[in-house]
Amino acid sequence: MDWSFCVLLLFLPLTYCQEMFKDPGFETLAEWSCYLTQCDLVTDKVEGNFALKVSNRTHYYQGPSQTVDSIVPNGQYEASVYVKLLNDEPTVLGQHISLTVEFGLPGGKKDRLYVPAADKPMVTSSDGWIHLQGDFSAPDTPLRSTRLYVSGPHPMVNFLVDSASLKVAPKAPQTWKADTDQVIDRIRKSNITIKVTWDTSVDPSTLEIQLKQVKHGFPFGTAVRAQQYLHGDRRYSDFINKHFNYAVLENDLKWPINARHSGAAHYDTAVEALNKLLSNGHRANAHCLLWSKVDKVPPWVRPLRGNALRKAVTHRISEALNKTKGLVQHWDVNNENLHTQWFRETLQDRDYNMEVFRIAHQVDPSMKLFFNENTVTARGGDTMAYRDMAMQFKQAGVPVHGMGVQTHFRDLTSPDPYLLKKRLDLLAEVGLPLWVSELDLYSPDVNKRADWYEIALRSLFGHPAVDGIMLWGFWSEQQWRGEPASLVSGPSFQTNAAGQRFLDLLEKEWMTNMTTKVSHTHRQIEVRGFHGDYELTATYHGRPLQTKTTFTLGKTDIHAKLHIPRLSAAIIG
Repeated sequence: MDWSFCVLLLFLPLTYCQEMFKDPGFETLAEWSCYLTQCDLVTDKVEGNFALKVSNRTHYYQGPSQTVDSIVPNGQYEASVYVKLLNDEPTVLGQHISLTVEFGLPGGKKDRLYVPAADKPMVTSSDGWIHLQGDFSAPDTPLRSTRLYVSGPHPMVNFLVDSASLKVAPKAPQTWKADTDQVIDRIRKSNITIKVTWDTSVDPSTLEIQLKQVKHGFPFGTAVRAQQYLHGDRRYSDFINKHFNYAVLENDLKWPINARHSGAAHYDTAVEALNKLLSNGHRANAHCLLWSKVDKVPPWVRPLRGNALRKAVTHRISEALNKTKGLVQHWDVNNENLHTQWFRETLQDRDYNMEVFRIAHQVDPSMKLFFNENTVTARGGDTMAYRDMAMQFKQAGVPVHGMGVQTHFRDLTSPDPYLLKKRLDLLAEVGLPLWVSELDLYSPDVNKRADWYEIALRSLFGHPAVDGIMLWGFWSEQQWRGEPASLVSGPSFQTNAAGQRFLDLLEKEWMTNMTTKVSHTHRQIEVRGFHGDYELTATYHGRPLQTKTTFTLGKTDIHAKLHIPRLSAAIIG
């Protein structure tokens, strides 16, 4: 946030515009601690007279730090710093740089929480000055201390820092819900004009027209465990079939599951589940072709190098796309591409993360290929880096069709509408559709959990760049974070308060249903409806008629007709 922003928003308290760091320009050595490192003032700077040179480090986490006493529990903050690497490391493709927050918690000296305020991977000295920008929320607990520090590069890499900033982030305005509802009305609805006609034998004074939305047009989905959906508790599959229109298999299309051994191909369970989902009216996305984290790579692949590794990856991509052809809408190509680099580092090829997208596109040019990234919406430390990475892919002509944003909120942390919108706005600058691919949050208090899910869902559904929302599970018995993240609780399979809030939003507030009368002077009905599939029916003297019109409402306004033919004597009465 700069001062021009503060001038424009004069209604904000001054604290939103005050710099919280002492000596943010690194003009002296007095305010920044360089414990167990060497710090010197140098004239290669971003602004002011000096920058700080950091050298003689022995661990990656060492770097200049400052303790900030004014951080408060549950507060939210925006932070940035400029960093420049002075040298590279042989055989290392790039360094990770981080502005990290260390919270001292009430439990004692060893009870600490580390939160990245801003991150950047794969940085080299040729990149020059790098601007790290991000935001963070303080935990909702008493704080013994708060320290921010710059770190990340391997110890033999020296670096400069300059022009840091730490300021209070604005809270969402009290009108955020009404403002978001206006956006939802604008982007998730269109106009329906219904013209009703009837035979001369029909008395319109006893005619009622029912408009019922039977399916969402917007993708609302969930992660699905294939075996549970196919052969497990019937209540699990029934809930999915009733309340969602999209799905993604949670684990069953990951490489280690599909190829436990070289030459193995275990796709039958996944394909069976996808076919069942399709038969029940769902569309599905696929997760994930690759995951560049060593423990997410099949054990038999890890020793491979060079062309043997490239060949194994190409075979995996080709096999997975062919096995699921016609069954899925898009594939996550390289899960958490921003955070994990095993394939690139093993092959010593900085561009290999782009190459796997190109390989997938060659195998199936019709398939939509997605990123899927963590800590970019529920948290703000990697949002800028994700935007920059996606821009690089786009500028290089790599076939990418969407950006998955995982949206796992930190334990005991409420979503904030201001920060969510800010992060989504930043990612939307890339110009690709955003999919909330793995939504969940965590609170043992089910009523607080209900409120938090509503905040998150409204904020996400109310953002123009978001094209789909997928929960990462809903039942406590099948949800990776258990009961505190669930919508349905325990072996009894009870929809809890958070689940009921979720269903009220999806199936009451965000679906369009109405009943109205007609007359000789009221033959045309105007409705603004949510996008999706509709049925238009009628009753006469309270009796349902067989006459029915169906249509799908999208972004274009629609005109529908319903004609009531001559009725039998029994119906006329």
